[in-house]
Amino acid sequence: MLRLNCFISVAPEKREEVIEAAKRLTAASLKQDGCVAYDIFESATRPNVLMICETWRDKDALKAHSESEVFLREVATMRSLSEMKLETFEF
Repeated sequence: MLRLNCFISVAPEKREEVIEAAKRLTAASLKQDGCVAYDIFESATRPNVLMICETWRDKDALKAHSESEVFLREVATMRSLSEMKLETFEF
């Protein structure tokens, strides 16, 4: 399995727009084959930091997700409004 933690740093005035894009991405991702878990978290200590935590069955499922129309669209939106950093773990 693969776990990805995507940290998102966003200015207060763009926060809601980023959260809405992340919610759309999450809803679609949860329906994709191979998605084990997908959720959005907000930092309790830094209001400008969000995290998307996702778990995928295997590399093929993650590749299909990364190439999906909804991923490309919503990630482009989030990247245009924030800074993103990705951590990947295999277990």
